[in-house]
Amino acid sequence: MERQASQGSGIKSFRLRGKRMTRAQNAALIRSWDQFGIEFGTPVDIDHLFPNAREIIVEIGFGMGDATAEIAKAHPDNGYVAIEVHPPGIGKLLSLIEEHTLKNVYIIEGDAIEILESMFKDHSINGFHLFFPDPWPKQKHNKRRIVNAEFLKLIHRKLIANGYINIATDWVPYAQWISDVFAQSAQFTGGEVPRPTWRPYTKFEGKGLAKDHRVSDFHYVAKG
Repeated sequence: MERQASQGSGIKSFRLRGKRMTRAQNAALIRSWDQFGIEFGTPVDIDHLFPNAREIIVEIGFGMGDATAEIAKAHPDNGYVAIEVHPPGIGKLLSLIEEHTLKNVYIIEGDAIEILESMFKDHSINGFHLFFPDPWPKQKHNKRRIVNAEFLKLIHRKLIANGYINIATDWVPYAQWISDVFAQSAQFTGGEVPRPTWRPYTKFEGKGLAKDHRVSDFHYVAKG
């Protein structure tokens, strides 16, 4: 089994955290990557992966994959492609795929921007999930935030007509940033919405709520 991470030289919207994996995560990676992993650089054949899917959803940065697995289990008619850069999270999600015998989730390891640009056809995705992206709270690091004008142009190109993106953040300044960036775009309509009942609570979100962080959810629809 050989997995290749993306090698882009642009500004990264994620921090490379520790890569130490548990034995269980590593075992799941060895057992199931060949079945549920998509190698970086390989064009994603959506019709082959999900021949009968009602919607194709791409999740950007799934963390440890708990919410991804719960959503996929609750919506078996949808197909999910989950993108993450951290091997421990990939191993954990693979173990959850095994535990719940999920057939509608595939994983790509690498930088989401490079993956979307090179591996997905234009107008092939119904929706994006972007839950709790790194807020890069220091002002000098704001340029690293994944939500920016170029990101909006990219996902708009990949979405079908009336496709959408759902975003959640527990960092109030980032919530305002998200609102401002989308407000300046003529390609999307929408805004902040009540917390959707279908989005599971995660341990990460729970930690934020325990610190009295305000969680904001957004839903934007691509204009034709």
